[in-house]
Amino acid sequence: MHWIYSCPHCKTTLNPEDRVVLRAECEDRRFLAGLHPQPGNYEVELPPGEVMAKGTRWDFSCPVCDRSLVSELSEDLCALDVHAAGETHRVYFSRIAGEEATFVVSAEGLLKDFGIHTDQYLEHLVHEKYMR
Repeated sequence: MHWIYSCPHCKTTLNPEDRVVLRAECEDRRFLAGLHPQPGNYEVELPPGEVMAKGTRWDFSCPVCDRSLVSELSEDLCALDVHAAGETHRVYFSRIAGEEATFVVSAEGLLKDFGIHTDQYLEHLVHEKYMR
């Protein structure tokens, strides 16, 4: 399935090629990161010499409008819109390096979750009535 990601603020497509391109920032480090578009695939392409140390919290933002992608559900989740198979959904993903937690949510509720660290975020989804 082809997934087209966009910024929830400015609606710009963020994966014109084979990676979702986001601005990543942690402390004094700032660069563009390429995330794999398939939910549940946690490959990340970084500039030469850059690393995302396990457990560090990263601020992800849109490289076009510069707005933060941190979600209203949890300070540890970011959100993007995704268009696939003619439908639009919201994707939430952990911004903690090394943490595997991704959720695809429709207007009706949670469609699918991916990763071994999803349990700690399900409460946020239930609280916000995204699961039915």
